[in-house]
Amino acid sequence: MTRALFIIDVQNDFTEGGALGVTGGDAVAAGITTYLKAHKNDYDVVFASRDWHTAGSTNGGHIALPPDRPDYVDTWPVHCIAGTPGADYDPGLDASLIDVHIRKGQNVPAYSIFEGTDDSGRPFPQVLDAYHVTDVDVAGIATDYCVRASALGALRSGRRVRILTDLVAGVAPATSKAALEELEKAGATLVTA
Repeated sequence: MTRALFIIDVQNDFTEGGALGVTGGDAVAAGITTYLKAHKNDYDVVFASRDWHTAGSTNGGHIALPPDRPDYVDTWPVHCIAGTPGADYDPGLDASLIDVHIRKGQNVPAYSIFEGTDDSGRPFPQVLDAYHVTDVDVAGIATDYCVRASALGALRSGRRVRILTDLVAGVAPATSKAALEELEKAGATLVTA
């Protein structure tokens, strides 16, 4: 058994004060750091994803640029532009605890870590297979979007998945609750860190 932790999109633009900040984002960042400092040896590898969008682009229709207005379903305000502070990890997340960094959403809409690549450009599924990962714990932002999509991707790939429910934050309570229920029905286990 090889266990991995997925840290999903704990970035400045998704925590309080960011372009798409969610309530509880800063607490998730700090909570993941505290948890990993105590449990790093529980994991063979720690992956962290980041949205990494191209400046001045709609990124395949994902970002609404003027005069368009975001619908907050398929199109979003400008966020997580590559190389900007908004794309950086939240300062509460200790990036030294991350083994592999994954970037996603480069010129295309992407919600799941499975749609990303590592720093060398290898697709994430290849990276994950290279580590022979069988079990995945998932934490991060947002429960109802990228956490959901990443956990579903892990389940579809045949891995056992646990959601660390006290280390996720969502856009809205109702959609976050629905996402967790969907993940549980799909085979994920809901646990607290």
